[in-house]
Amino acid sequence: MPSPVVKTCQFVSYWRTDWGADGLTAFLIFGLFISYVPQHLRIIRAGTSIGFSPWFLLLGSTSSAAAMLNIITLQWSIIQCCRKVRLGKCIEVTAGVFQVGIQWLLFTIILVLYMMYYPPDLKHVHLEIDTHDSRPMHHVRTKLKSSEWRLSVIVSWVVLIHLSLLTFVTFILLQTSSPSPDPSIPHSSQITLWATFLGISSGLLAAVQYAPQLTRTYRLKLVGALSIPMMIMQSPGGVVMAISIAMRPGTDWTSWIMYAVSAIMQACLLLICFAWKIRQRRLGIDDFGRPLGESTAAAGTTSNEEEGWMQSDEDSVSVVVEGEDSDEPREDTPLLKPGSFIRMRGLLGWILGLGK
Repeated sequence: MPSPVVKTCQFVSYWRTDWGADGLTAFLIFGLFISYVPQHLRIIRAGTSIGFSPWFLLLGSTSSAAAMLNIITLQWSIIQCCRKVRLGKCIEVTAGVFQVGIQWLLFTIILVLYMMYYPPDLKHVHLEIDTHDSRPMHHVRTKLKSSEWRLSVIVSWVVLIHLSLLTFVTFILLQTSSPSPDPSIPHSSQITLWATFLGISSGLLAAVQYAPQLTRTYRLKLVGALSIPMMIMQSPGGVVMAISIAMRPGTDWTSWIMYAVSAIMQACLLLICFAWKIRQRRLGIDDFGRPLGESTAAAGTTSNEEEGWMQSDEDSVSVVVEGEDSDEPREDTPLLKPGSFIRMRGLLGWILGLGK
């Protein structure tokens, strides 16, 4: 009696080419690059990753990693057949794995760029000491890391540990699990249980992935480094991708649920960004809160300009914490000042500013 692997390979050998499914997969892989590359270039050209939520990147990276390992687990027997069939047939039957793997890679690159282009002046807490004489305030950079930069570093380590742990467990199970005794069941109970865990965890992570980013973007009232073209392509693309994965052999609902949920949540984020784009145009500011026409490179701001801006507000307090949360200024004030200082203004001045 032939083994389950031999039966699977025989099935793959006689698999009839589905030009519709193959064309859809090729289109989606091309669309993934077209949708993600603008986001990558936007961060690189702007020279800053401000606007991203570390929680959004954490949940997105772990969710896509779980989805990738889910489809690898479910299609493992088909992947093994690539040693016994021609290359073209191998690529055709494992196209879903390539599709999901590329999506994971392109999203993870956003996390890498986020860490690489995190604003240096927001990595540490800065203090301004008032000398109480005619001299200007003394700007002191401390060695204390800001709360968001500490969180970003922790997020990076969690993503790496999560990927390593899931990959290790997945391949240990794939190498040690015995085939299913029932020919009608393609996977053993251990493999089925693990794949279900990966799929459900991926869907749950995707469901909450956009919650912190939605909250951050709504409170910031700026588009920031988010790429609207990417979201325009990925919102409907997520639905199409879910359909494409469902058409792949060996997959089930746990393989595509994450992409359907992500498409819905990303559409909500896109609507918020459209609203803030209209608001930014009305206020005459760019995506980062700077007045239109002003240089977008914060690093190009001279120290004299920073001192002049710091001294222009006589009501500001003597200690400023950079990189921490603060009250939002009035609506017509740019949210990101040159030098990226966040000032703690008096409560009365903030309330009075709302009416202006």
